[in-house]
Amino acid sequence: MTERIRESFSLAELAERFGGTVIGDGATRIRQVAPLETAGPNELSFLTNRKYHKLLSTTRAGAVLLPEGSANATQLPRIVCKNPYASYARIASLINPEDRPAPGIHPEAFVDAKASVAASAAIGAFAVIESGVEVGEFAVIGPNSFVGREARIGAHTRLHASVTIYHDCVIGERVILHSGVVIGADGFGMAMDEGRWLKIPQIGRVVIGDDVEVGASTTIDRGALDDTVIEEGVKLDNQIQIGHNCHIGAHTAVAGCTGIAGSTRIGKYCMLGGSAMISGHLTIADSVVVSGGTLVAKSITEPGTYTAVFPMQPHAQWLKNAALVRHLDELMRRVRDLENEVKRLGRG
Repeated sequence: MTERIRESFSLAELAERFGGTVIGDGATRIRQVAPLETAGPNELSFLTNRKYHKLLSTTRAGAVLLPEGSANATQLPRIVCKNPYASYARIASLINPEDRPAPGIHPEAFVDAKASVAASAAIGAFAVIESGVEVGEFAVIGPNSFVGREARIGAHTRLHASVTIYHDCVIGERVILHSGVVIGADGFGMAMDEGRWLKIPQIGRVVIGDDVEVGASTTIDRGALDDTVIEEGVKLDNQIQIGHNCHIGAHTAVAGCTGIAGSTRIGKYCMLGGSAMISGHLTIADSVVVSGGTLVAKSITEPGTYTAVFPMQPHAQWLKNAALVRHLDELMRRVRDLENEVKRLGRG
C-alpha cells in the first residue's frame, strides 16, 4: 500500500500558526508527530511530564514541544509553549487532515424526495434519509447510516458508517458521531399495571449542540416528555449509555462504559471516569470530577473530585473485608451501646 505523502511544515511556521517560541533551528521540517521513544528526524514529539525528561537524551525526534519550565531540557530544536499537549493536538490535526468524501449522493443511497440535502453534503452508499430531514452544508452521512424523519443534521457534521438517528432529533454543527452510535432510541419508560409492564411513549427528542463528539456504540435515549440535551463541546467516549431526559452541560467529558440513568442533570466542565455509574434523577454541579468505577447515588452540589472505589486486593483478603462490611451496621450498634454504657458508668 502506498503511503500518503504529507505536507511538511517548518518549526517557525508551526509556531507562527499555533503560538510558542522557537529555540534552535526554526527551519527544521516536520512531516509527522510521534512519541519520544519512536520519533524520527522528520517527526515532532512533545513532553508534558517531567518524569519523561530522560527520554529527551535518547530520542531521535527532529524537534519537540516543551512546556515553558523545561525550555533548556534539551538542545534539540523546539517550540516552547504554555500547553504542549494542546499544541500537539493542533499540529497533529494540521498534518493529518481528515479524509472527506466528495460531495453528492451515492447512487445506492435512498434520499426521500421531501428531504433537504445541501449540495456540498456527501451521502454514502446504502444510507437512508427519510422525509423532512435537513442535512447541512458539507455534512457527511456515512454508508449504512439512517436519519429518521424530520431530523436535522448541522453543517460540517460527520456521521461515520452505520450511525442511526431517530426521528425529530437535532444534531448541531461540526459534530462527530462514530460507527454504531444510536441517537434517539426510546428511553426505558415502563409502568407496572396488574402484573404487566406497560410501555410509556417517549415523545421527546435528543438535541445535540455544536462541536460534540460521540464515540462508537454509544447510545443516547430520547426524552420521555422533555428533550434529552447534550450541550456544545461535550466529548463522549465509546459504549456510553445516556438515559432519557438527561442534560449534560457544555464541555463535559465522559469516558467509556459509563452509564447515566434517566433525568440526571450534569453540569459544565465535568469529567466522568470510565465505568462510572450515575443513578437517575440526580444533579451534578459544574466542574465535578468523578473517578473511574465510582457509583454516584446522590446529587453532588459542590465542585471537586469524588471517588468511591474499593481497591483491588487478594481474593481471600477481600472475602474477609466484605464479611466485615456486611456487619458494619451491627458493629455500629454495639459500639454505640458500649459508649452509652461507659457514659452510664461514668455518671455512677
